[in-house]
Amino acid sequence: MERRLTDDEVRDEVRGWLAANWSADIDRTKWAHLVFEAGWAVPSWERQWYGRGLTDAQSRVVAAEFAAVGAPGSGHDRANLFACTLHDCGTDEQKRRLIPPSIRGETTWCLLYSEPGAGSDLASLRTRAERDGDEWVINGQKVWTSFAKDADYGMLVARTNWDVPKHNGIGFFMLPMRQPGVQIRPIHQITGESEFNEVFIENARVPADNLVGEPGTGWSVLQVALGHERRFMGDLARTSKTAKRPKAEQSGGLLQLAQEFGRLDDAHVRQQIARVDALATVNRWNNQRSKTTTDRKEAATLMALSKIAMSRILHETARVETEIIGAESMLAGPENPVGDAVTFRTLNAYFTSIGGGTDQIQRNIIGERVLGLPKEPDPYRNTPFRDLPH
Repeated sequence: MERRLTDDEVRDEVRGWLAANWSADIDRTKWAHLVFEAGWAVPSWERQWYGRGLTDAQSRVVAAEFAAVGAPGSGHDRANLFACTLHDCGTDEQKRRLIPPSIRGETTWCLLYSEPGAGSDLASLRTRAERDGDEWVINGQKVWTSFAKDADYGMLVARTNWDVPKHNGIGFFMLPMRQPGVQIRPIHQITGESEFNEVFIENARVPADNLVGEPGTGWSVLQVALGHERRFMGDLARTSKTAKRPKAEQSGGLLQLAQEFGRLDDAHVRQQIARVDALATVNRWNNQRSKTTTDRKEAATLMALSKIAMSRILHETARVETEIIGAESMLAGPENPVGDAVTFRTLNAYFTSIGGGTDQIQRNIIGERVLGLPKEPDPYRNTPFRDLPH
């Protein structure tokens, strides 16, 4: 049995490897292949699946060392939802064919989950998948799809069987996005960006080999994918683009921002900063707990807790930033960079309250799985989907 390396041994090894291979002017394609072949892209995965068999904590050690020298390419075992879902649920053939180009940055992906009539109740989705020989034909509409216009694949949930209860007749597909049957329309956001999109799918085709799991079992695959998404959002929730973050926030957080605006002597402001820091610390502990448990159900529950905690942290941080800078938070534009950044963060905090499952859905999960509260009665639980009232 192979001896497990200590954290210090992992740190020394990755530092030595970076010193021997990384330079700021290296060709990025060549670099992506080097990182992938060395196992540093997904270091917590098994060696047979492109990793190094490290622990999750050691994967973070690797990512920290990459970040320290400004090298990209690590952390896909936590942040690449496409690869992580295939790693957990895909066939060996899918793992060999689809994972490597995703990790190397040769293909990109988006999430085709929500629909105009199926958001919080995602199992009510009506996008249809019908088998046609070695392919599935897809018809339907998705909405709130981030980065769809640049994606090579969409992680698609679609209904394969209308004659069983709604959670049972769903398939999970890796849909090729660059085909005539996929039309993408950007949605203008309150922050001025257009990262979300509507996606219209008309007679698009997906190879049968791109179905993850069996037909009708897509709901369970989706839960795995959502677990990875919530973990990612709990860890690395998007707060703002670097260019829109106040300089103080980039380097020293709320404390430095308060110092630069002369508010650090205000006891009330210090108390608010301490509250945000306490929330972040507890959330970090819960994240660590979710990554060490071997109970998948417990891990999924903790991820839901982490996700809603991060949502609150972002809203609270934006509120405290607004209080610190005062009236300047009403100013926008490049000539008012701090006010503009804080306004962006305040508006963008709602992204985390919705994406990856709304705060309300996370509270339901916590109520039922953590607190043991009874589920809401569902008179249609065993009703075939086509017979449900709409």
